[in-house]
Amino acid sequence: MSRRTGRGVLFIVAMLFAASGALRLGSGVGAALARAEDPAASAAEPAACERPAALAEALTQREGRLAVREAALNDRQAALALADAVIAERLAQLEAMEAELRATLALADGAAEADIQKLTAVYQAMKPKDAAALFEAMSPEFAAGFLGRMPPDSAAAILSGMSAEAAYGVSVIVAGRNAAAPRD
Repeated sequence: MSRRTGRGVLFIVAMLFAASGALRLGSGVGAALARAEDPAASAAEPAACERPAALAEALTQREGRLAVREAALNDRQAALALADAVIAERLAQLEAMEAELRATLALADGAAEADIQKLTAVYQAMKPKDAAALFEAMSPEFAAGFLGRMPPDSAAAILSGMSAEAAYGVSVIVAGRNAAAPRD
C-alpha cells in the first residue's frame, strides 16, 4: 500500500516539473514570436550582433592580461627556484664549515688535554716536597685540577708537603667539585 502512495507522490512531482518546463518554454517562445513580427525588433538585431564582437574584444584583452600575469608568475617562480638553489648551496657550505670547525675544536681540545696530562705526569714525577712548594704557589683551583687527575698516593704525598691552610683549601675544592652534580 505504501508503494502506491510513494508512486503517486512521485508522479505528481514529475508532473509539476514537466508543467514548469512547459511554462518556461512557452514564455520564451512568445517573446521570440513577437520579435519576429515586429519590424522595429529586426532593426535592433544588428546591435545585438555587435555585442558578441565587444565580448570577443573584452575576452581577448583579458586573455592578454592573463598571459602577462602568467609570464610574471613564471618569472617569479624561476627566481624563487634560483634563490632556493642558492640557499641550499650556502647551507651546504655552512654545514661543511661547521664540520671543519668541529674537527679543529676537537683537535685543539685534544691537544690541550694532552698538554694537561703531560704536565700532570711531570708534577707526579717530581719529588713530593718540590711539587708541594710549587702547588702552594699556585691558585687553589688550579692546584686542585692537577691533584684531582693524579693517583691518590701521589696527590697525598704532595698534599702532605703543603702547609695546612693551603692543603685544606685545595682539598675543599677537590671535594666540592662534583657536589652540585645530579645524583639520579
